[in-house]
Amino acid sequence: MLPPYRIKVVEPIAFLSAEQRRMAIASAGYNPFNLRADQITIDLLSDSGTGATSDAQEAVAALGDESYAGARSWFRFRDQVGSLTGYPFILPVHQGRAGERVLFSNLLKPGQICVSNTHFDTTHANVELVGARPVDLPCAEAADLDSSEPFKGNIDLDALEHLLDGPDGGKVGLVLMTITNNGLGAQPVSMANLKATSELCRRHRIPFFLDAARFAENAWLVHEREPAYRDMAPRQIATTAFGYADGCVVSLKKDGLSAVGGFIGLRDEQLHAACEANLIATEGFSTYGGLAGHDLERLAQGLREVVDPWYLQARAASTARMAQLINDAGVDTVQPAGIHALYLNAGRLLPHLSPAQFPGHALGCQLYLDGGIRCAELGSLYLGAMDENHQLVTPAPFELVRLAIPRRVYTDTHLEYVAAILADIAKDPERVSGYRIVSAPPILRHFKVRLEPLT
Repeated sequence: MLPPYRIKVVEPIAFLSAEQRRMAIASAGYNPFNLRADQITIDLLSDSGTGATSDAQEAVAALGDESYAGARSWFRFRDQVGSLTGYPFILPVHQGRAGERVLFSNLLKPGQICVSNTHFDTTHANVELVGARPVDLPCAEAADLDSSEPFKGNIDLDALEHLLDGPDGGKVGLVLMTITNNGLGAQPVSMANLKATSELCRRHRIPFFLDAARFAENAWLVHEREPAYRDMAPRQIATTAFGYADGCVVSLKKDGLSAVGGFIGLRDEQLHAACEANLIATEGFSTYGGLAGHDLERLAQGLREVVDPWYLQARAASTARMAQLINDAGVDTVQPAGIHALYLNAGRLLPHLSPAQFPGHALGCQLYLDGGIRCAELGSLYLGAMDENHQLVTPAPFELVRLAIPRRVYTDTHLEYVAAILADIAKDPERVSGYRIVSAPPILRHFKVRLEPLT
């Protein structure tokens, strides 16, 4: 699929020698998060804030109004978001986790439960920081990484209803649906599942919100995989999805096509007032929320561009092609391919490594050592339960590696290079060694953990 754009500005990338890469990863404590950006050849660590802006976005940025309150840029941003979501109350924030903090502190109380199809890392942490308990209820189909089920991002409706009807039902303070389901292989959520969840929450008078960082990509996969929406445009599908919820929290560093930004969308005026007070005290006045005027302009334009079906089709096709190349090289990925990332089945590729030796992390390190490729582990290092000595007690259900693909940044040739490096690893996987933890923080361990290879 031909991308519906051409490249006008380029940036050089680094090509370190094998010895330079070995020294760099050792100095970083074998944690890719600690590597310098100029030590990376292909950076697939995250799709958050790493995309390329368009000429139209940079043009409107010049119109940015930096007035402290009531800037023209705010009203253009507010109108665009309001038109897309249908929510009457919009609060800007500098990124999604700021929105989570503001929203959760006003929706959740200590001892309550937040239910999700899957909480991602910072969402999980922000729920716990307000004293609530995150509970994941992914659908049963998500457990089969190889199946072609089209909507493995869905929430388990039977499990949700059982929870709400059971003794802990009164403790549920929020149901939060992540679209797409980043923690479970970039899998989409169907409109049927969203609608049924909305009806269930309404019946039990539980607030239902969307974590909609990748709302446009979810809409495209709905367009492709859910027959009832085949003839509906991605923007219309997205608006319909927002309509099922009481509100949303969105990181616009993904489908906002920008390096910074986010928003909280709300229907309830009283909740808006409470969140607005928190926002003003901690993020900035309610017409900028920690963002500059030029950021608001880029975001408003980015929200127009991201729902373009030609753009979404080309991005999805590029990811699918990369998945096929990787699979042909003998490395399994979570099926079917999503859009923003591919998830490698490291546990299957490296069966000689136990979960306690962190095969996902080992594969990620090997990708850097062999090819200068940076990515993120989503296995037992990230999700496993550890004791006070950093020994694995409960492993993650799967040992995965996420290759997150920035928007409008890499060509198919770059992605072919990644597949080629993986193919070389797959020819002799037993040369990949495991790792042990040297030190780790008590929360969000994977960001600042330091490790060393096992001999």
